[in-house]
Amino acid sequence: MGMLNEFKKFAIKGNLVDIAVGFVMGAAFKSVVTSFTGGVVSPLIGLIFNSDFKDLKYVVKDGVADEAGKVVGEVAVLYGDFITNVIDFIIVAFVMFMIIKGINKMKKKEEPAPEAPKGPSQEDLLTEIRDLLSKK
Repeated sequence: MGMLNEFKKFAIKGNLVDIAVGFVMGAAFKSVVTSFTGGVVSPLIGLIFNSDFKDLKYVVKDGVADEAGKVVGEVAVLYGDFITNVIDFIIVAFVMFMIIKGINKMKKKEEPAPEAPKGPSQEDLLTEIRDLLSKK
């Protein structure tokens, strides 16, 4: 039972709940960014290459068309997918940077620690007390 209570305390800590909420929000945000990239960015970049951006690939070995018209045995490097995922990552990273920057700006600036009182240090006072006691 002790291990169960320890796990319960760990799971209910504020930081773990914050991480879970952040994870869910990040997953939802990722789908928004993916749809933005696929629906807006990819077609615009695809205009440059005169093709669907997701379909950009470098064919290493040509395949053979089967009876259904599907290409079988093709070996290709799908660089269009890779570039789309890199764009997704850059967008998510930039937005996360801006969020963290905004949070840090909203945080209260820590007040500087009060200066140490001026005068003799603790060591000086102890030395003075020792010297006074040794005179007696």
